[in-house]
Amino acid sequence: MRYDLELPSQPSASHRVAVLLINLGTPDAPTPKAVRKYLAQFLSDPRVVEIPALAWQVILRLAILPFRGRASAKKYAQVWLPEGSPLRVYTEKQVEGLRRLFMVNDYHVIVDYAMRYGTPGIPAMMNQLKLEGAERVLLVPMYPQYSSSTTATAFDDAFNALRRVRNQPELRTIRQYADHPAYIGALVEQVRDYWRHHGQPDFAAGDRLVLSFHGVPKRTMDLGDPYHDQCQQTGSLLMAALGLSPVECRVTFQSRFGPSEWLQPYTAPTLTELGAAGAKRVDVFCPGFTSDCLETIEEIGIEVRDEFLHAGGKEFHRIPCLNASPAWIKALGEIVAQHLQGWPVQAPQTLSAAA
Repeated sequence: MRYDLELPSQPSASHRVAVLLINLGTPDAPTPKAVRKYLAQFLSDPRVVEIPALAWQVILRLAILPFRGRASAKKYAQVWLPEGSPLRVYTEKQVEGLRRLFMVNDYHVIVDYAMRYGTPGIPAMMNQLKLEGAERVLLVPMYPQYSSSTTATAFDDAFNALRRVRNQPELRTIRQYADHPAYIGALVEQVRDYWRHHGQPDFAAGDRLVLSFHGVPKRTMDLGDPYHDQCQQTGSLLMAALGLSPVECRVTFQSRFGPSEWLQPYTAPTLTELGAAGAKRVDVFCPGFTSDCLETIEEIGIEVRDEFLHAGGKEFHRIPCLNASPAWIKALGEIVAQHLQGWPVQAPQTLSAAA
């Protein structure tokens, strides 16, 4: 399949350009040991858990990891694919799709990915890109909405990786694309494509669409993090494009952790409320996740589904994330191409994208 992109013309040069997709991360295996290792790294990030490190590490090591590691491993085992973790599998497919997209459009760039937590780590991939001759690197977080606990910490890790590099590459970053027309268009196509194959909810009869975003502590919004507003912006644009009202389509937040207040309304209680109120069908879509993962497949597709059905709901649908859909690969290519403007990406034919 060929994608037609409106890509800016670029001057020829020998300097290699790299595009590094950055996702959150995943354990290497669905085992307690691998999950504990992953969670220890993830939950030790001061941008993720904003509690004094010494006190938090005692709680983390003694009260959380021993128990959460086993429980989370069982959940990962439920969603693990033959090829590996869903998040890794779909991120790799996005890399493959973006490589093909640029190849057919005569864009000569290295395209690869890194994980903020787990493997392949950002420092290792920054070093790999340097070994491949990359002199310019575009960092592309796979988080459409900016948050200090996702986007900022990914950039921190990339910048820290270059602290001891004498000959540093030129860096660019994509901060957010929560309202980018190509991203919104891909979301719309994903929902409509699902409805073409599985029927559309009867909104007049009380069926609902729920847009569930990953939650963060409310304190982060109070301190100035724009994540909440950008999620609402994405939700409003998607809702309008689908022709739905705020009654027919709800924006919620999932994955609450700990006793503090997080962004509301919470996803699970909202689904329970809808089931108890007589909604026969509810479709849940997670626009903030560009790849399906534990939080979408297990938390939404199993836990939240069961709560909705137990409350009286009759039909639950989890709409898959963007993953490697043609509409998303094309949209991602357009977003990346805009941020590559001015860089020499039309290299000689002898320079091909990294395998």
